[in-house]
Amino acid sequence: MIRVAVILISSKIQSGQKPDENRKPLEWILTNHQLTLLSYDVVADDRQAISRRLVTLCETTAPHIILTLGGTGVRPTDWAPEATRDVIEKEIPGIGEAMRAESLKKVRTAMLSRGTAGIKGTTLILNLPGSVKGVEENLDMVLPLLEHMVGKMGSMARP
Repeated sequence: MIRVAVILISSKIQSGQKPDENRKPLEWILTNHQLTLLSYDVVADDRQAISRRLVTLCETTAPHIILTLGGTGVRPTDWAPEATRDVIEKEIPGIGEAMRAESLKKVRTAMLSRGTAGIKGTTLILNLPGSVKGVEENLDMVLPLLEHMVGKMGSMARP
């Protein structure tokens, strides 16, 4: 079973100014795809805070995959790809490219997404958009390869 940690990136949700409407649908999506949710955190739109949380999760929780939700666009507060690149050892740009290509078939604004993916240790970090629909569509694109990727990275052998 693939273990997943989630980081929702939103200062408004973290501060309580806005409700978190992503968690329940995301839990359903993960369960539907037979993925185990290890943790779900909300982090402010801050590059250093995102990077710190990514490192902490990799070192303590050791998930197979960390999904970041939000922060992939062009707003001044969108830092998910940069924070990811700050901590990964290997970038896998093809994943972001494939998600954008698939999303462009449905919505033009997909070309503004800057999400990427990479490896830290034996954890895959994957940036997804902040909308539930975007998360579902992008996960549908990459899920068939996740078990293969996790196995190649050597993390399936972990307890």
